[in-house]
Amino acid sequence: MDISNLPQAADSDADGFRKENNRLLGVPVDGTAMIRAGSMVGYTGDVTFTGKSSAEGGLTGFVKEAVTSEGTPIMAAEGTGYVYVADRSKKVQLLDLDDGESISVNGNDVLAFEDGVDYEISTIGSLSGAAAGGLTNVYLTGPGEVAITTDGDPLVVTPPVKTDPDATVAWSADLSPSFSVNKAFEIGQTSGESVQMEFTADEGFVVLQPNEEGSQL
Repeated sequence: MDISNLPQAADSDADGFRKENNRLLGVPVDGTAMIRAGSMVGYTGDVTFTGKSSAEGGLTGFVKEAVTSEGTPIMAAEGTGYVYVADRSKKVQLLDLDDGESISVNGNDVLAFEDGVDYEISTIGSLSGAAAGGLTNVYLTGPGEVAITTDGDPLVVTPPVKTDPDATVAWSADLSPSFSVNKAFEIGQTSGESVQMEFTADEGFVVLQPNEEGSQL
């Protein structure tokens, strides 16, 4: 059988995260790498996978909450090898954080990050009567590589801006978004657009995706 026309895996001896294609990430493991639980599609070498429900080193960490679905289940890939990860065929975006550099990411969109990256979780924007809860926000601080996912090609916009929580992927760490209610959309609750994220600063960035994924709101 001739399979030469099919995409071939990249050199698994390469250092650093590598996009095998737009929707599949290769993660070299020599020690520990952190990946989204359930995202492993294949691996080579001697690697074990251990679920993590909280961070070490005094950080708040990821919290699994079956009732509210809040939190980002994460697992540690440990050993020596090469792991292939993907999440529902969403596109992979790579970020390289410098020492002390941070970014906030929607918990739904974290795919993988190097073990040296500090991570912390919080829930923002709970609106009584308008939202059942908040949005799980993962705060990542370098140095190290981070892989996030977008449902389609992302767009970077500059605040001030209001966004749909389901389409909001990430934002610069200096921004402090809140939730607002658009009264015009709220009437009748038929539009699905009543609750919006509001970024009021005049600097920084917000990353959007062209699809409104189901969120925790």
